[in-house]
Amino acid sequence: MKYALAAAALLPALTFAHPNVGNQIPLGADVLPGGHHGHNTNHHQKSPLGEVVDNIAEALSGLPQTTRDLWAEVENMLPHKLDQMSIKSLPKKHVKRPDSHWDFHVDGERVSILGAEGEKEDEDLKKYKLRGKKVDPSKLGVDPGVKQYSGYLDDEEGDKHLFYWFFESRSNPKEDPVVLWLNGGPGCSSLTGLFMELGPSSITKNGQLKFNPSSWNNNASVIFLDQPVNVGYSYSNSPVSNTVAAGKDVYALLSLFFKQFPEYAKQDFHIAGESYAGHYIPVFAHEILSHKNRNINLKTILIGNGLTDGLTQYEYYEPMACGKGGYPAVLDESQCQGMKNAYPRCASMISNCYDSESVWSCVPASIYCNNVMMGPYQRTGTNVYDIRGPCKDSSNLCYPDIAWISDFLNRQDVIDAVGAEVGKYDSCNFEINRNFLFAGDWMKPYHRLVPDLLKEIPVLIYAGDADFICNWLGNHAWTEALEWDGKKEYNKVELKDFKMEGTGKSVGQIKSSGHLTFLRIYQAGHMTPMDQPESSLEFFNRWLRKRL
Repeated sequence: MKYALAAAALLPALTFAHPNVGNQIPLGADVLPGGHHGHNTNHHQKSPLGEVVDNIAEALSGLPQTTRDLWAEVENMLPHKLDQMSIKSLPKKHVKRPDSHWDFHVDGERVSILGAEGEKEDEDLKKYKLRGKKVDPSKLGVDPGVKQYSGYLDDEEGDKHLFYWFFESRSNPKEDPVVLWLNGGPGCSSLTGLFMELGPSSITKNGQLKFNPSSWNNNASVIFLDQPVNVGYSYSNSPVSNTVAAGKDVYALLSLFFKQFPEYAKQDFHIAGESYAGHYIPVFAHEILSHKNRNINLKTILIGNGLTDGLTQYEYYEPMACGKGGYPAVLDESQCQGMKNAYPRCASMISNCYDSESVWSCVPASIYCNNVMMGPYQRTGTNVYDIRGPCKDSSNLCYPDIAWISDFLNRQDVIDAVGAEVGKYDSCNFEINRNFLFAGDWMKPYHRLVPDLLKEIPVLIYAGDADFICNWLGNHAWTEALEWDGKKEYNKVELKDFKMEGTGKSVGQIKSSGHLTFLRIYQAGHMTPMDQPESSLEFFNRWLRKRL
């Protein structure tokens, strides 16, 4: 699952590989068994950079028989034999622009953060640098008149270069909050979200720009970030294959950006995203809050149609596919029963992953569960991101708009205007998706970080209710299953109508207690702001101003 690719992150739909779906994901790995991902007490040794397993079948020979048997079963589900697959990632072709191209440079080694005891250097920032330039809105026509910056965060030591594009608020940038937007995948560009969901413009079939009156930068400044490296305009010779490592880069980018622009650092800051960002955002927020002396004024997080707690969420594929999520059933009675029968084993495998966080437990759990809990639905040809209709363009994650966006972002005038350095923009990088899978990242229990976040900041979980792949039933369920101090009171609260302030029209359902809020949006698929732009902008603005 989860090929949350896209525009906003369509979560990776690990499709094992149905010809009508077309999102077949090549599988591979660049981490040895037991790769450490940094947030639990199960410490494992990560493989040295550059060491890869050239033959997974051979690597399995030293493992217990039960593990080998499980992997043999999983291998039968894969589109290719494991021992015939290359697991090495090729770096993107790129040409670094000269320093003179950029308007500003920020050296992380010189960045100090004001703490309780005065100025002090942040050791985590020393290897980073930030480059940027002012984008001329008149050249591209993307939100003319709005101040924009684009550029790269550089880790020269690790040869990593993350691309960002910042849009100032259309209304009151001196007072309005700042928001970081993240698409999912893993491996999908946040520029898809910019041009397909919540950004200032969309791209038409003929390559023209169309103004978005419901852009999220109406009342907030928004940073769109291509992460992890080798996504969109970002590039590296040192690929990232887990969420925790990606979080270090995001913390550095924000710290250096707010150092360059202290006027924005004074505003409230929020992180929003969808799909695989259900993994990203808890980890990234935890990373930011772990730095007590920081210039990032993090106030809340927003996760839309996210994959956050697989153990709870996978149980709700059957109900959503079988007519219990508010839409007609896609599957017949026997197929639904088959999914019910398959879930207990899936749950057991995910539980083993949660307990060990071992690659050799988490990878089979991802492959097995995606196959048995998503395969029947995908074989119908129905859009995994919107249960209301068929997949219209299997080569572009069911949405032809994705191809239009890629064509626009590969135009030379666009590349030059924003200072992009890669030879080719791709909306999603399937090698990254594969690498995250084989690092065991997809089933990691990152939801366990949420209770600590709730002690400090509010958390909004929202979901378009026509999405299948990260459906509202599962997202509602995991918020109620979450073990936190406010669980008892939260679970007592019933869903009630969420109404537009101006008209009083009910556009969804909401429940909230303490710092946790869940919001269902009617008649929206995986990419909620694309399907319901007005109601999405309404909840976004109200959430940021504590009026939700």
